[in-house]
Amino acid sequence: MGIRIAGKDLLRALLVVGMITVLLLPACAPATEPGEGNVVEIGLAIAVTGPAASAEKYVLMTVQDYIRYFNEEVGIPGGAIKLSWIDTGHEPAKGVSAYHRFVERGAVILMSIVEDDTVAFMPMCARDEVPLFSAAISDVTLYPPSWVYAVYPTNAERFAVVCDWIKESWKEERPPRVALIGPDGAYSRQPDTLSIRYAESVGIEMLPREVVAYVPIDTTSQLLRLNENGADYVYITSIWTTALPVMKDAQRLGLIDEMVFGGYENTQCEALIGGLGPLAEGYFAQRVAPWWKETQVPGVKLVTDLQMKYHGKVDQQGDEADVLRMVSVMCEAIRRAVENVGYENLDGHAVKEALDSIKDWDPYGIGPITYTPEDHRGCDRVRIYQVQEGEVVPITDWQEAPMLKP
Repeated sequence: MGIRIAGKDLLRALLVVGMITVLLLPACAPATEPGEGNVVEIGLAIAVTGPAASAEKYVLMTVQDYIRYFNEEVGIPGGAIKLSWIDTGHEPAKGVSAYHRFVERGAVILMSIVEDDTVAFMPMCARDEVPLFSAAISDVTLYPPSWVYAVYPTNAERFAVVCDWIKESWKEERPPRVALIGPDGAYSRQPDTLSIRYAESVGIEMLPREVVAYVPIDTTSQLLRLNENGADYVYITSIWTTALPVMKDAQRLGLIDEMVFGGYENTQCEALIGGLGPLAEGYFAQRVAPWWKETQVPGVKLVTDLQMKYHGKVDQQGDEADVLRMVSVMCEAIRRAVENVGYENLDGHAVKEALDSIKDWDPYGIGPITYTPEDHRGCDRVRIYQVQEGEVVPITDWQEAPMLKP
């Protein structure tokens, strides 16, 4: 049986439905107000809800701030860059939907934060000829080179630098024993095959991987197994929401002094250090960009200055500089493409050609970017940082990460 609504009641019902529809639309918000003239769109697929939301909100803020700064201080003649972003919530279907919306809107370059999105976007980007920058890269997404670009080595290649550091630091006659621990997901498992092969090639004994949740409630059994297997180093392959419970459980079990703990770059952040206090001492990580307090680096200072300018305070977790480097390369490629072909011929193919022309580009001192037909990593520099007396400090020089192809 149908329900009849007449007159003013019908009008009110339609207004209510319209308001609800607007409120339920997925987030797809411009980060800038480009103004009049030609508008060039960047599409960002990011998970600001879900298990990694606490980390990715800083990525979004950094991207938004830089594009705003670029339009105000650098710019492209006769136009501006607009950022549109969609929250995928770590759900692959939402990621694919976001991709189609961006391409339909005419975005000439995309950025993804979650590896599942990057893998899903790859064949579509090749088909539609749209370059894709990814913050979660792996051998699968970078080799062979395609329409996917990055500004740092894969997690396996970065772990190789960690292996070299461990081997150089090791004093005993037996091989050091190293274990990986993290969620059972693509991003967490990136280093497994290639990393294990490299580690064993330099004389490291790799122990079986231990699996935990992104936000684990209890990791007692995993840590006890690592202890029984004689782990010397434990490498956490995730973000700080995984590392914090693992470290607290290790302290409760009396294992903090039995093993050396470290992990991915974004496990070593202010949230981890603040949450652990003295327990964070000695925690190491590979980093592809300077720590956020190294303000002598122009790019680090720029992130800090932009936060003060646009937000009135500094709120960072530690890896904002590499995000700024990524979005700045994207903007530079758009600038070059506009200069080369104009707005009337601007498309993803023109932006890719501009990307491929970038050689030793490093305006912010974070690390020089070069793209070649064989290498879309952009930069191969990696450095080991460690928590000492409550501060994150570099303990090695910048190292060249090896290229680890499948």
